[in-house]
Order: sequence, then C-alpha cells, then structure tokens
Amino acid sequence: MNWLTTKRIFRAGLLDFWRNAFVSFASVLVMTVTLFVVGTTVFAGVILGSTLADLRDKADVNVYFVPSAAESDIVALQTSLEALPEVASVQYVSADDALANFRAAHQNDQLTLQALDELGTNPLGAVLNIKAKDISQYDAIAQFLQNQETVSTGAPSIIDKINYFDASHRAALDRLAQITDKAQLFGRIIIAILIIVTILICFNTMRLAIYTSRDEIQVMRLVGAGSFFIRAPFMVEAMLIGVISGVITLLLFYPLTWWMGSSTASFFGGINVFSYYLSHFLQFFALFIGTGVVLGAVASFLAVRRYLKI
Repeated sequence: MNWLTTKRIFRAGLLDFWRNAFVSFASVLVMTVTLFVVGTTVFAGVILGSTLADLRDKADVNVYFVPSAAESDIVALQTSLEALPEVASVQYVSADDALANFRAAHQNDQLTLQALDELGTNPLGAVLNIKAKDISQYDAIAQFLQNQETVSTGAPSIIDKINYFDASHRAALDRLAQITDKAQLFGRIIIAILIIVTILICFNTMRLAIYTSRDEIQVMRLVGAGSFFIRAPFMVEAMLIGVISGVITLLLFYPLTWWMGSSTASFFGGINVFSYYLSHFLQFFALFIGTGVVLGAVASFLAVRRYLKI
C-alpha cells in the first residue's frame, strides 16, 4: 500500500467522521462510557486488592516466651523464622516492652496496675510477632515452632504459648482467609461482567454507526473496490472515535480521583486513588487510548464485513 492510498484512506475516514457528526458524537459518548466503566473496574480492583491486603496484614501469630528465656535463644529462634520462605516479617518485643504495652492497654484498670506493682518483678516474657506472606502459610509456621527441639535441648522449653493453637485465633484466621478469597473472586466476576456488557454495547453502537453507510459500502463493492479499501476508512473513523473517547476519559478521571482521593485513603486500606492515578498515568493513558482504538477497529471491521457480502 503506497502513501497516496494511505492518505486517501485517512482522509476518507476523517470526512466520514465529520460528515456523520451526530452519529460520531453518539459513538464517542458510548465509547467514553465503555472506557469509563473499564477504568472504574480497574480502580475498583485496586481498592479491593488494597483492602484485602490490609485485612490480611492484620493477621499474625504471636509466640510468647517464659520470663526466664534468654534473649540469645529468642534471637536465634527469630533468625530461624526469618529464614523460612513462608515468613514475611518477625517483630521482637522484649519483656520490658511487653510490660510497657500491657500497662498502656490497662491504664484505666487501677486494680490490675496495683497488682503488677505489688509483684515487684516483670511477670511477662518476650514476644515474637510473626507475619506470613499468605494466611494459608500460618499452619506451616506453627508446625515449625512446635517442632523446635534445638532451642530447648536439655532444658525446659522457652516457649510459653503459641496463640495459633488457640481455637478462637485459628478460627478467626481461617474465617478471614475465606472472606478475603470469596470477596476477591466475587469482585473479579463483577468486574468481568461489567466489562463484557459495556464492550457488547460499544460493539452494537459501532455497528449502528456503520449501518447508516451500508448503501455506500454496497455501491463501492459493486464498482469494484477491494475489501480492505472499503473497510479501512471506517476503521480509521472508529479508531479516531477511540482516541477522542480515551482522551475524554482521562480528563474525566482527573477531577473524580482528586475528589475521591482522601476518602479512599481513609476507608479503603489506605490507598489514595488520586495519587495512584497520577503515578500510573502513562499506564492509564495506554489503557484508555489502546482499548478505545482496538475496540473501535475490531467493531468496525466486523460490522463492515456484513455489508461486503453482496
């Protein structure tokens, strides 16, 4: 295909766009709605993922040590835990810090604080707060802790309690895993349905736009124009609609995400959608423009094919 033919195709596509101004406007409107839904589902997926990650991050396993446990033994166990592939992080809380946290939590309970003062010594031991990379991996971590023999060889175990083996704590972890997994699956299904429905609407709108030019297509076919030369101007027109719709969608999301940014940061796992939009602007630009161009080109290609059969 030479430059002259390419120039004619693009000029014909632009002329069709301006000549059918009302139909082009309707197509841009529907395409913008389609891209807006696509963008909304992307943000919904990000917010849902951030919220679920925040919920999962709240899950942990605590290892409580006897007050007489040597700090070197606790640190050795911490090092062994950090080497496990299932472990994301291990936080060491000394006995003094554990006592300070206990006093802060019971600052309004004078009876409990008075009983602590009468003891004269710290009854609490050190604690290791363990976070796994996934909720399902806590069982393997708990089994590792239970099977530790080198820590207490020839002496009583330095571990007082592992809260994972408490029925209520374990049930809470299992319930949290089920809730987050189901929420993630449900969110993906809803997003997929919305995208499919909006794409179908967009396809039908493009078909309707090309329906108005069916006589022109048939005449071009009768005078011997090739299939590509007939399709190409309509594809150019549809791709132009996609580009315009993508730019409009980008402009719409700027004030919307700015308005919602502080709200999502406060209530949805701490993610600010405005900051996310700005930091991923190039990806959104490629998503909206690319999706609009591809949808328009494919829809017009399929729609024109019907009128090429004479």
